[in-house]
Amino acid sequence: MKYFLALLLVATAAMTTYSQQRPLKIYISADMEGVVGVVTNEQLGPTGFEYERFREFMTQEVNAAIEGALAGGATQIVVSDSHGNGQNLLIEKLNRDVLIVRSWPRPLMMMQGIDSTFAGAIFIGYHSATTNMAGVRAHTISSARFADVKLNDQSMSEAGINAAIAGHFNVPIIMVSGDDVVVKETTALLGDLEGAVVKWANGFHSATTITPEASYQLIREKAMKAVKRIKDFKPYKITYPVKLDLRFKNYRPSEVLSYLSIVERTDAHSIRFVGKDIVEVSKFLEFINSYELSLEP
Repeated sequence: MKYFLALLLVATAAMTTYSQQRPLKIYISADMEGVVGVVTNEQLGPTGFEYERFREFMTQEVNAAIEGALAGGATQIVVSDSHGNGQNLLIEKLNRDVLIVRSWPRPLMMMQGIDSTFAGAIFIGYHSATTNMAGVRAHTISSARFADVKLNDQSMSEAGINAAIAGHFNVPIIMVSGDDVVVKETTALLGDLEGAVVKWANGFHSATTITPEASYQLIREKAMKAVKRIKDFKPYKITYPVKLDLRFKNYRPSEVLSYLSIVERTDAHSIRFVGKDIVEVSKFLEFINSYELSLEP
């Protein structure tokens, strides 16, 4: 009996040590429209007079999420630079041990690099959907091209599409940061995840915002809390096959894409594509949004 108890204690200690050493991987997808203080194009691209300053704010928000995740128990982190040209984050200022996904195109779009080894995913600097009547810079994938993006008849935000991609790999979304509209929209879709509101939308190009330092503290706290309660979250799953309905703001894309046998034109501005899963749909969306003749040698 004593021998059995001794073995049990040894086994328990070994299991505890193994549990403590097991990697806890967190994926961070970072956009920019939802970063603290962002309200117009002047902060969002290389031609904007405030862009260089706001790259710094975006980088520091990601760093805050990294710090919070590590404090909560994360051991490995991958960061996806998912705004604009995919080359916004000041990588020399990020935590030295993270991996960074940059530039386009990518088969999994804003979620490139995620797989079933991750325990959870965090969205930083996100914004609401193109069909939402509120929210700073509300759009889905392309503000210039798409008027609606539906999966299985439901209009989706980028957060929703990306949550479905993560869900394909059984990875839950555990936190989102951005304006009050995206936090409300995302929690309504995905459930009780941690939300960091860094500004309150007054309109498409206006917000009441906290300061950068306050946003870093808030994001750090929310990321730590999210990782500490990671077992509370469940992956977001959609049914397969996936019906993608895409409505363009202009007429010609739907006409030309309907020349493909895999595409159905459903009205003057809209097409339908059915993918076997969300990964196939993601690749189709990336093709539509990325292909141009200048890619040819």
